[in-house]
Amino acid sequence: MSEVRKGPDEADESQCDSGIESLRSLRSLPEPTPAPASRPSDGGGPQTWTHPPGTAKEPQEKEDADGERADSTYGSSSLTEPLVLLGGLEAEDPAPRSPLPPMGALSPQQLEALTYISEDGDTLVHLAVIHEAPAVLLCCLALLPQEVLDIQNNLYQTALHLAVHLDQPGAVRALVMKGASRVLQDRHGDTALHVACQRQHLACARCLLEGQPEPGRGPSHSLDLQLQNWQGLTCLHIATLQRNQPLMELLLQNGADIDTQEGTSGKTALHLAVETQEQGLVQFLIQSGARVDARMLNGCTPLHLAAGRGLMGISSTLCQAGADSLLRNVEDETPQDLAEEVRGIYSALFSKASHTHSRDRCCH
Repeated sequence: MSEVRKGPDEADESQCDSGIESLRSLRSLPEPTPAPASRPSDGGGPQTWTHPPGTAKEPQEKEDADGERADSTYGSSSLTEPLVLLGGLEAEDPAPRSPLPPMGALSPQQLEALTYISEDGDTLVHLAVIHEAPAVLLCCLALLPQEVLDIQNNLYQTALHLAVHLDQPGAVRALVMKGASRVLQDRHGDTALHVACQRQHLACARCLLEGQPEPGRGPSHSLDLQLQNWQGLTCLHIATLQRNQPLMELLLQNGADIDTQEGTSGKTALHLAVETQEQGLVQFLIQSGARVDARMLNGCTPLHLAAGRGLMGISSTLCQAGADSLLRNVEDETPQDLAEEVRGIYSALFSKASHTHSRDRCCH
């Protein structure tokens, strides 16, 4: 099989596994040939999979608000209608334990369809998620080898990434139960859980954190909640920047380190909460055990950031929690120095404004 073509803006191979190795035993899908209308059925068994006439679609891509591809180049009708023949299932939410035909009951063409790879690197599992076809997804999960679930497309997204991206907790739960990896990273270095935090999909995050593969589907992929994406952010950092306290609580309950530093400047979640100027988040993190005097790479504590921004309420909250106002950063500045500097700037601006106002009154 020829290698999957890479996009020009993808991460290099050293950043994440492309999943190409798992394709070596799979065959590409040949050009479909319509089955004769008069062909008899073999004893009532599954029908041969064929493209129905007139369902060919022009290449078509959809993008969501942040520019990530969320569709393939194939119309959904050419995917879901014929593949319902594999099981005839109609489910709102994939149920991995539903009865399915045994592997031997499938025709060669149906097996070829299940191992199809699109020009975008999408497997049928990706496409079932993209087109919100739970019956097709259910068939794939029951019939395909576990390693196929972890194949990454040309954007290094697994089907699990896409299920989270499109807020499909039922599909996320089904994929996790069937052993899909939760640690693979896409071209941005994001795991499926990073994506859940960025898009604030709490139900999907819960499925990823609490779900476990069923017996016989391989070892559990332990989640590293301290894993950083290419921007140096853990899931807790992202949830904090999104000001999403329920997500933060969920991550901390499942073992996220509250004092982990992000990879660019060494900020902890408490530093980031100060930068959001959300006093409630600051109080929540302090109550959850965050170190109030945690230092960035430049020596700044959360109190340095609050004082330097003139955030008097947050500065007071930090001081009440025991923050040291005399700690010095690499510039030899204390939070107290920064607060006085800010007050001096405000005082100068206020004095200048008062002087201008008095002059205007004299002129009139």
